[in-house]
Amino acid sequence: MWIKIGDRLYQANDSSRVKFRTTFSKRLLEELRALAEKNHTYANYLLETGLEKTLRQNEFVKDQFKRPTDRIQYKTTFDKDLLNIVRKYAKDKNVSINDIMEYSVKNIDLQNAKSSSHRFRVEE
Repeated sequence: MWIKIGDRLYQANDSSRVKFRTTFSKRLLEELRALAEKNHTYANYLLETGLEKTLRQNEFVKDQFKRPTDRIQYKTTFDKDLLNIVRKYAKDKNVSINDIMEYSVKNIDLQNAKSSSHRFRVEE
């Protein structure tokens, strides 16, 4: 993100986002990235919308979820507040965060996903 001070622009880190590393299904990640490219956004922005909807609906059912066997390491950034809510939700449900993330892929809301240009926004 960029911050405008006077007539100058300064690059700054978005303090509302944190780095996060997890394991994620390679197949799902490839599908997410293709969907993101088609809709001019990023996979983590899409995943955030799916997580928000999953948490709102409180619909994760551990018994109905089958873990993928093709998991790979996935590093990205997420909204800090959302990630804390997901961590608490995972602890309450006694499941792993990556299970919830993979489950939430089916709840992605393309209409509410941030654009890829969001990270280059200018704030005053």
